[in-house]
Amino acid sequence: MTFEVHQVPAAGAEDVVVGADGAVYTGTEDGSIFRIRHDGQRIDRVAHTGGRPLGIEVLPDGRLLVCDAKRGLLKVDPATGGLESTVDRVAGRPMMFCNNAAVQADGTIWFSDSSTLYSVDQWKCDFVEDTRTGRLLKLTDDGQLSVALDGLAFANGVALATDDSFVAVAETGARTVVRLWLSGPQSGTRDYLVADLPGYPDNIARGSDGLIWVTIASPRDRVVERLQRAPLPLRRAVTRIPDRLQPRPKRTIRVQAYDTAGRLVHDVDIQDDRFHMVTGVREHDGEVWMGSLHEPAVAVFTL
Repeated sequence: MTFEVHQVPAAGAEDVVVGADGAVYTGTEDGSIFRIRHDGQRIDRVAHTGGRPLGIEVLPDGRLLVCDAKRGLLKVDPATGGLESTVDRVAGRPMMFCNNAAVQADGTIWFSDSSTLYSVDQWKCDFVEDTRTGRLLKLTDDGQLSVALDGLAFANGVALATDDSFVAVAETGARTVVRLWLSGPQSGTRDYLVADLPGYPDNIARGSDGLIWVTIASPRDRVVERLQRAPLPLRRAVTRIPDRLQPRPKRTIRVQAYDTAGRLVHDVDIQDDRFHMVTGVREHDGEVWMGSLHEPAVAVFTL
């Protein structure tokens, strides 16, 4: 297995997507959208959202669908840098934490809102307090917006089955991937694609191999889980102590891939000091690209 790390000009290259031209796109904490040539030798800033871009997808027309935690759902033209605001409110209230998305064949967009109480800058508060106010939202091609699932424990990554038979959404706080059936005898019901992950998932994505790839941003933490079950005043008190004293994600580089029946196909755990906290993953023709909430870089390995 080869493992490469490509530096980008800003920190927090949280998600990754591979465009039709083979280039990799990512968004960073300063609001930039970067295009990285496949060999990593050329990096261009193609847009600036003015917020905090997280999940990123490629639309059929070549534009990028960007989940901006501060500005909502955006469509970005990488050729011109132009932005189009698509959704920034739900039922009249501003979105707090737009996070990740997937696009169905008919143009329907499924996307997550991690919390209705806390913004991206306060993500640890929602995680530790276990507010379960995360949502999976649905935007149809004719502009109809609805809440498909709510009560999620920090709703995060979103992915669709190859045949669009289900949409999956990661629950970071619960270490699960929830599945909502869209067709077949179970249509309209929910279950789990994966009910007990070995750590806390962030973004997920369907690869060109048809598998659902899942990031494991940090391994399971028993202290955090005990805090999540503690009385609410204690949970809130923990989030208010100095950051240096709060529980920290452990350094790891780990991604998993599951088939549509929830069977584990790949479990890749890499040891390398140059990269950690994988929050974005995209398999494309045997290469697996990864982003990180903290690193000023994207990484790639070959299966």
